[in-house]
Amino acid sequence: MGMKGKEIVHRAGVDVQALVTALNKAYCDEWLAYYQYWVGSKVATGACAPKLIAEMEEHAAEELEHAGKLAKRIIELGGTPVLAPQDWYKESTCGYLVPKDGESKMLLAQNLQGERCAIEVYNKLLDMVKDKDPITFHLLRQILEDEVEHEQDLEDIGLDIKDITGGDCGCCAG
Repeated sequence: MGMKGKEIVHRAGVDVQALVTALNKAYCDEWLAYYQYWVGSKVATGACAPKLIAEMEEHAAEELEHAGKLAKRIIELGGTPVLAPQDWYKESTCGYLVPKDGESKMLLAQNLQGERCAIEVYNKLLDMVKDKDPITFHLLRQILEDEVEHEQDLEDIGLDIKDITGGDCGCCAG
C-alpha cells in the first residue's frame, strides 16, 4: 500500500503494526489449514472418504488462496508475511492437528475444529478494522464467508457419515 493508503488506515485509528501482526497470524493459520486439508485428502479412509477427499481438496485450494490474499494485504500495509514455514505453527492461532488417524470421522472432526477457530479469528479481525479500514474489512469478510461455508460443508458430510454408519459420529457436536 502506498504511503497515503497506510496514512488513512492509521488516521482512522488502526494500529497498523498490530493489524499486520494479526493478519500474519491469520496468514499462518491459512497455510496450516491448507496443509491439513491437503494431507488429509491423501490419507482419508472410511465410508465417506471419497466425498470428504473432494471437499478437502477444494477447501485446501481456497485456504491457499486466502493465504495469498492475506500476504498481499500484509505487504500493502508495509509488513512482511511470515517467511519461514517452521514459524507458521509458532505464529498460528488455530494451530495444526496432525491427521494421525485417516478415518473420515476423525479428519472431519479435526477440520471442523480448525474452521470454527478460523471463524473466531476472522470475527475478531473484522472488529479490529470495522468502520476504519474498508479494504481489509472487505477482504476479511470474504474470507470469513468462505470459512463459514467450509464449516457447513463439513457438517453436511458429518450428517452423511451419520446416515451411513447409523450412529452419531460425534464429530459435529457443538
